[in-house]
Amino acid sequence: METTSDIHLGQVVRSKAGRDKGKVFTVLNIVDDEYVLIVDGDYRRLDNPKKKKIKHLIVYKTIIEELKERLTNGQKVNNAFIRKALDPFNKEI
Repeated sequence: METTSDIHLGQVVRSKAGRDKGKVFTVLNIVDDEYVLIVDGDYRRLDNPKKKKIKHLIVYKTIIEELKERLTNGQKVNNAFIRKALDPFNKEI
């Protein structure tokens, strides 16, 4: 199951509701057609991803290709890698 309403693994998203409103995350896993697991490598780490409704996210067109490849192939990903990948988006704010 790769896509669910145009959401992909490694896609950059921003929360538009909840206490994490305005924060930038990346999609770690797609739970079903309503929920995804998101991480930012800082507040939400890989060992404790946030389950979030897709309707509460602003979905960017950007997909972090290297992260998507690593997740798809089951390779190791760490929090520092995710922080580094999301850094340009956090500077945008």
